[in-house]
Amino acid sequence: MVDRRFFENYGPFSLAEIAAISGSELDNKANAERIIDGIATLDQANSRQLSFLSNVKYNDQLATSKAGACIIDPKYRNRAPSGMALLLSDNPYKAFALTAAAFHAPSTALPSIAASAVIHPTASIGDNCSIGEHVVIGSKVEIGNDCIIGASSVIQDGVIIGHNCKIASNVSIGFTVMGSDIILHSGVRLGQDGFGFAFDGKTHIKVPQLGRVIIGNNVEIGANSCIDRGSGSDTVIGNDCKIDNLVQIGHNVELGRGCIIVALVGIAGSTKLGDFVVVGGQAGIAGHLTIGSFVQIAAQSGVARDIPAQTIVGGSPALPIKQWHRQNALLSKLLKKSTTND
Repeated sequence: MVDRRFFENYGPFSLAEIAAISGSELDNKANAERIIDGIATLDQANSRQLSFLSNVKYNDQLATSKAGACIIDPKYRNRAPSGMALLLSDNPYKAFALTAAAFHAPSTALPSIAASAVIHPTASIGDNCSIGEHVVIGSKVEIGNDCIIGASSVIQDGVIIGHNCKIASNVSIGFTVMGSDIILHSGVRLGQDGFGFAFDGKTHIKVPQLGRVIIGNNVEIGANSCIDRGSGSDTVIGNDCKIDNLVQIGHNVELGRGCIIVALVGIAGSTKLGDFVVVGGQAGIAGHLTIGSFVQIAAQSGVARDIPAQTIVGGSPALPIKQWHRQNALLSKLLKKSTTND
């Protein structure tokens, strides 16, 4: 249940309005003026609330749900209880996301600069920005319009930040050029040294890391994730990438457009990912590899070789997914046979 202490509700909306917002279609036009007060899960919603079904695992909840309305794939419309208003969509999850964003639009901070903030006189701050308590902004920093920077964040010398960026508390950014519409969650670290050392047989000599971090537009980076700056060339995060919490991205890594990197992933230096690559949680990717566009890497995989485009892999070492499943099935049979013989 959405707690209004934390999430302001901008409803109610009629089902006709919700259909327009979500890009869905009312199953019964007679329900167009029906009023919906809020959103909730199938098992918690009441008759004045909207829910959605995008995963068949929750069909049983749909059958017993008391939700007044539901966004649903047309092929499941006959499974809904009688009296439940339906909004039909080929992508119910997307339609629900658009609806939820209308009911609970992110709060906007009033333009202000906290008295405790330390801002270098050569820094440039755009219009309508909110700078929180104890923020430090270094020399020659450029920050665009409509940005929010949370308490105790540090923006180091020379950093460039585009428009409409939301930077949470305790974030540090250095050696970075960022686009617009970016969200950085608490504890993100951008632009620290890459992990580079030269060994002379006696000791490890630090290699200067002289590159930058380049981040495109509409990128989101989760809490306590770290992205190292390049050693000579840049570390690049492409437009529309979404990076989860506790992710480590090494120096000179390049992500194409729209990559999804789930929590606890590590990507070693100089590896290049194409567009729309999906990396499952806790996967590890070795350095100097090329991962093609639309590759999917299963959770906890260990990737040690290049992966051609549009391939799905799993396991450690990562294998094509069908081969990995066959290997697991064979091992299971061998183990069962060995146990039986014992």
